[in-house]
Amino acid sequence: MAPPTPLWMKLVAVAVVLVVMLAGLYLFGGVLADGYWVSVGLAVAWFVLAGAVLGKLAKRRPGLRWPVRATVLAAGIGIGAWFVIGSTTDDRVNERVVTGVTPARVVDPAQPSPDTPAPVRRPTNLARGAFSGLSTSGSGAATVVQLPDGSRKLTLTSFAVANGPDLRVYLSAGSVGANASGAAHVDLGDLKGNLGDQQYSLGRDVDLRRYSTVLIWCRAFSEGFAKASLRPV
Repeated sequence: MAPPTPLWMKLVAVAVVLVVMLAGLYLFGGVLADGYWVSVGLAVAWFVLAGAVLGKLAKRRPGLRWPVRATVLAAGIGIGAWFVIGSTTDDRVNERVVTGVTPARVVDPAQPSPDTPAPVRRPTNLARGAFSGLSTSGSGAATVVQLPDGSRKLTLTSFAVANGPDLRVYLSAGSVGANASGAAHVDLGDLKGNLGDQQYSLGRDVDLRRYSTVLIWCRAFSEGFAKASLRPV
């Protein structure tokens, strides 16, 4: 009769299985795939294949068989539920966003034309763009607003995009598309909701001349959902 498997060995096996499953999900679903549904298909194929291989390996050590199988099953159910809920349910927000005015222009004798913005004494719009869809439909407006203290906010108003797992708000440089997030990007954080008004803080060092595209990006499956090209106002 084989000696009982120590608890620490079971815990290590569980941790290894989780790392392998999630690493494969990231690699095949988010890095190597080209296209949202291709990413989903590869992620599902990876889970099936990895689960089968890990299950066979665990048979060599009977004491690890059920911890490994249970971990594979739990990971599959958890990630599947996360994907389904995130893709099929809407998340509506209704933040009170800042609104700005079009900046006034003053004549500056040192300039060849009257193109110098007046000092900011109230929230002022710096740039604006309309959302359009990439791999999904998208609508609404993106506006960069500067506050009197010099801080800036990115507001999304009348905003709507298809929901999905792990959606992020990027300010991207260069060309963006359904499968490209640009030459570089600034990550503003999780998308607060796929519907409704919301806002995000911009660092003072973010150069809007370079990072001029707002991109709704599915980080889990490397897919662009919608974008808005910012133009000075």
